[in-house]
Amino acid sequence: MIRALLKTLLTVAAVACAVSAGAWAKDNHLPYKKQHWEFEGVFGKYDKDALQRGFQVYETVCSNCHGVDHLYFRNLGQKGGPFYLPVCPEGVPESVKCSNPNQNPIVKAIAKNYKFKVTDGPDDTGDMFQRTPLPSDHIPGPYANEAQAKAANNGAYPPDLSLIIKAREDGPDYVYSLLTGFEPQPEIVNLTASQHYNPYFRGDMSQFLKDKYKTAEGKPLPSVEIPPGGVLAMPPPLTDGIVEYADPDTPQTVDQYAHDVVEFLSWASEPTMEERKELGFMTIAYLLILAAALYWSYRVVWSNVEH
Repeated sequence: MIRALLKTLLTVAAVACAVSAGAWAKDNHLPYKKQHWEFEGVFGKYDKDALQRGFQVYETVCSNCHGVDHLYFRNLGQKGGPFYLPVCPEGVPESVKCSNPNQNPIVKAIAKNYKFKVTDGPDDTGDMFQRTPLPSDHIPGPYANEAQAKAANNGAYPPDLSLIIKAREDGPDYVYSLLTGFEPQPEIVNLTASQHYNPYFRGDMSQFLKDKYKTAEGKPLPSVEIPPGGVLAMPPPLTDGIVEYADPDTPQTVDQYAHDVVEFLSWASEPTMEERKELGFMTIAYLLILAAALYWSYRVVWSNVEH
């Protein structure tokens, strides 16, 4: 009985290994480009200037296809957010409390001038209507529903970006590599006009091989080296100069845009990260002081006890 059970377990393990090996072979991509991110590590913090530029890149480019459903406009003006104002700038009436994100003049301007409207209602006649967003509203996306999004993108559904950094392995490096990694299609494959090659995207390029590189059964010839990566319905979204930064000294390049939008999306995935780290540091400091005080008390209390 034990021998039979052992044999079954070994068979299951062998099948699992074979499936994993096959999946890995068909899910190949280049290693992600490792970048240095200021927000990583125990004492990491977001770069506020990069957050503001990253939001500009998202609004100008990414928001045309992708939403950030978990973000409200007011989040942009909360403590730690890209447009947080601890005090009001000069010229703002004294009655305005700029630390309140719903009164933050920058957030109110962003919401008022946002490219997409908010669906509200029903009105007095029972109909839904479109209106200008308020700081208290979700940041609206480009599509009314998933079906409309797929119809506009040749059947592909653009994922929501508000949690994309947390939802992907090596999130910041993954998104950066994807945005900066588009390449012309390899010579040995056939892609349609709506397919775009990226060696950092997980996929199986063997299914796109030209006929002369395949056997009669449709498998790759032994001498053929399958290109790493996969194909996306999304064309390269960034090009040099596509977003005009207010600071002329900041490079307006694909690399800079990618860094800035990753910074913003990392904040979107975890907007309270800095507060969490500060609380953790204070908690550890408190516990260390408490431990030292308890140890000192122990020594004092037992110092006069005869052994």
